[in-house]
Amino acid sequence: MWNFLKRCTASIALCLSLATVISGCQSANVDVKGPSPSFGRASDVNYADQLWRSLLAERIAGPNPFTNPPFFGGARPHGTILELAHKNIAVAGHNGFVVVKKNYDGEGVSVAAVAADRQRFLSSITVMFERESGYDEDNQNWFWVKYRPDGTLFDKVVAGKSVALAGRISKGATAQDSGGCIYCHSSAGGGDYIFYPEIRKP
Repeated sequence: MWNFLKRCTASIALCLSLATVISGCQSANVDVKGPSPSFGRASDVNYADQLWRSLLAERIAGPNPFTNPPFFGGARPHGTILELAHKNIAVAGHNGFVVVKKNYDGEGVSVAAVAADRQRFLSSITVMFERESGYDEDNQNWFWVKYRPDGTLFDKVVAGKSVALAGRISKGATAQDSGGCIYCHSSAGGGDYIFYPEIRKP
């Protein structure tokens, strides 16, 4: 009986640990151990601001964006209903591929409800943008960011400090130390960190 209880306790601890890692890309104000220099620096925040301006100029985000059909997502840490956009855009003089995921949630959310009133249900916009060679060669040079609908950045608490969710979220010294967006998307098939096979970098 004691061995059974120990196995149950270990299984619960493992599940809780995995849930914390996977939710790291999405959740705000979650305390994690130790500082992470891989994201949330002033340079990351500045680049995220430039990226947001490009998304507005391309009408991928903002008050009057081009739209694509919403669909059921259902998997945390993203929205119950999702909408995707992807294309090459210019940011700070660099042309790169961007994948934008609009996350919709809230009471009464459904594909039909989102299609009828996107602004009501839009909870966040998560973006992966292919930066220049040398930015993060270990992870396909992706820059990760989570915006509120108005373009401000979500944050999380790291070692007691609020850190913006922009940059290499969360790159560690080894693959085992990485979490959040990088950890999750590295498991996508095809080696490009993109979960949707219909989306291909040009």
